[in-house]
Amino acid sequence: MGRITSSKKQLAPDPKYGSILASKFVNCLMWDGKKSTALRVFYDALDVIGKRVKDVEPIEVFTQAMENVKPNIEVRSKRVGGASYQVPMQVKKNRQQSLAIRWILIAVREKKGRPSHEKLAQELIAAYKKEGTAMTRRENVHRMAEANKAFAHFAW
Repeated sequence: MGRITSSKKQLAPDPKYGSILASKFVNCLMWDGKKSTALRVFYDALDVIGKRVKDVEPIEVFTQAMENVKPNIEVRSKRVGGASYQVPMQVKKNRQQSLAIRWILIAVREKKGRPSHEKLAQELIAAYKKEGTAMTRRENVHRMAEANKAFAHFAW
């Protein structure tokens, strides 16, 4: 038998900053396969961030915002006997990243009335400062896990 190799394709870093995280974010931002539109929205948002946050590189603001939004623990439903319990559990690294991306994009898409790149820039700056809709969602998840830590012994 030969060696088992992973068939998962490696993601190419984004063209401007060379960041794989940015590339993943753009892929999640993309709608109907319109990657050039998603890239333009992302880069325009980073340009806006560059103008508003003077002392830090825009890609650093983006990376730090993603780190700030990542949840450490979450609650999962577990059925024990006839009852369902919300059991707090650690979140794996790749799930932390996908949840952070999802929450930021949900926050951006919920806002109305301005171009997408401005809404994205505003949400990323807010997450960088540990505020905003995505951070609120993270805090709610952590609060829920804290409230249900009595059921932690049900973790599988």
